[in-house]
Amino acid sequence: MSAVLAYVLFKVSSGTEREVAQKLIEFDEVMEAAVVFGEYDVVAKLLTKDLDALEDFVSDHVRNIQNVLVTSTMIISRQYKAKSQRPKTK
Repeated sequence: MSAVLAYVLFKVSSGTEREVAQKLIEFDEVMEAAVVFGEYDVVAKLLTKDLDALEDFVSDHVRNIQNVLVTSTMIISRQYKAKSQRPKTK
């Protein structure tokens, strides 16, 4: 099997968004984490060697982070990349 990219969306205890995001980026599997507004509080992009590794990582590590209440994992089927820098708008 090949590498698996996924987004994990988190609902966390109120006021712990930054703490959870900072904890997430300590893991090698987490490419980036962001605090967001909306239905979820934190979003992380993960890269694992295969689907089994993703399942193990989310089950054994992500869901055990203090203040994580709910997770939703979305496996990326195809990724499109934009320009790294967008032109500034007026």
